[in-house]
Amino acid sequence: MLISNDDRLSFEKSSPGRLGVSLPKERYAKTKAVSGVPKNLGRQRPVEFPEMTEPEIIRHFVNLSRKNFSVDTHFYPLGSCTMKYNPKVNEWVASLAGFAAVHPMQSASTVQGYFQVFYELEQSLKMITGMERFTLQPAAGAHGELTGIMLVRAYHRARNQSQRRKILIPDSSHGTNPATAALLGYDVVQIKSDSRGRVDLDDLKHHLSHETACLMLTNPNTLGLFETNILEVTKLVHQSGGLLYYDGANLNAMLGIARPGDMGFDIVHLNLHKTFSTPHGGGGPGSGPVGVKQHLAPFLPLPWIVKEKEQYALIEKADQSIGRVGSFFGNAGVLLKAYVYIRSLGLEGLKQVSEDAILNANYLKEKIKPYFPVAIDEACMHEFVLTLKAEKEKHIHSGDIGKRLLDFGFHAPTVHFPLVVDEALMVEPTESESREMLDQFIDAMKRIRLEIESNPEIVKTAPHTLPISRPDEVLAARQLILCYRDQIREKMLTPTVLPV
Repeated sequence: MLISNDDRLSFEKSSPGRLGVSLPKERYAKTKAVSGVPKNLGRQRPVEFPEMTEPEIIRHFVNLSRKNFSVDTHFYPLGSCTMKYNPKVNEWVASLAGFAAVHPMQSASTVQGYFQVFYELEQSLKMITGMERFTLQPAAGAHGELTGIMLVRAYHRARNQSQRRKILIPDSSHGTNPATAALLGYDVVQIKSDSRGRVDLDDLKHHLSHETACLMLTNPNTLGLFETNILEVTKLVHQSGGLLYYDGANLNAMLGIARPGDMGFDIVHLNLHKTFSTPHGGGGPGSGPVGVKQHLAPFLPLPWIVKEKEQYALIEKADQSIGRVGSFFGNAGVLLKAYVYIRSLGLEGLKQVSEDAILNANYLKEKIKPYFPVAIDEACMHEFVLTLKAEKEKHIHSGDIGKRLLDFGFHAPTVHFPLVVDEALMVEPTESESREMLDQFIDAMKRIRLEIESNPEIVKTAPHTLPISRPDEVLAARQLILCYRDQIREKMLTPTVLPV
């Protein structure tokens, strides 16, 4: 269908002269200039805000929210991302004035409550992972990876082993692993998977050498499979002089069951915004604490929070530290929510989280596999991967299945990942979902299978019930509509033909 400029600008709600609020003129007529701002950086004209009434604004955002898929409104089986329900008590605690109104530049004596949360959260994370020290500074999982590999670099430099320039990464890894290693100048070496979807030990042995800096590994891996040879893997890497890095994206399967530290890992990053239930998605907020064994502790980012008698203090200097990796102490509100989640559940509750996640995943896998084959048909952990390679003859891809699921009220699973599986569809139900919800998802997958056989066009052209069907995704990414001002719109918007 042809979409004109007028149609594409139908989101524009601003009308000159409309007001959402009236402020007392005698108080706000004159704005005091901010001192210290250079003249050339000062605003040359008033801010151009949209002009709308309050009801128009409220209706606009509420209507947008009703078009969204979220964990609060839909089943969200996004594999390898652990999109699970967020207990609202966590949000309530984070909104308390004693936490929400704190400023990071206050003196340590006035923020003892927050420092206690940080200190006790670190103790909990140490116990959960088997690590011996943590930094809470990284603001996301990828940021945690960056911090972890910076620690690898600092450790080898301190030992005068600058020749260790290679980081080994399994072919089933998350994409951020090789990206992080490359960003820091390392040579990325891919390790093959064996026929069971685990690390191929022979290929690993072939690539280990005096140049090995680290092996980055996710366990369970992105196929939802536990690395059954993990102790052999960590032994081989350590014998070569390398370090072991644990990508904690899939830790939701391991809580209270197994610990990365006991497997032999030296470094671990955790995604608190996945595993410990704080909000995830939309670009943030996130938190990616990094834990290490004692031989890496001197290199951790500053500051360090320590407990001295009944007071908490900051250590701001350490000779071997890699320095700061972020402002202040990390995403304090996210850390607080994760702390509440852990304290609410306790160790036994956390273990049940993982057990229920594993149970849900295996239940879904067994019920769906008669209709769509599983890539590696073994007992899985928290997620599993289907393969739709047989459907390519009908020109149906895993992305089509994901889009069709939207019509049934389910967010699409992860599609086309991991790359080691042809036409992959990765499903992670999480522990939050009831059996009734899982059965609804199974019924939807059964119906899609029937549609593929009897009426494949309905799958190829899905979704059919949403405001947008199949937009040009490349155009949408490159021509973001972020500003309503006329000169920006005229520059960015041109008539575009989109499929129905």
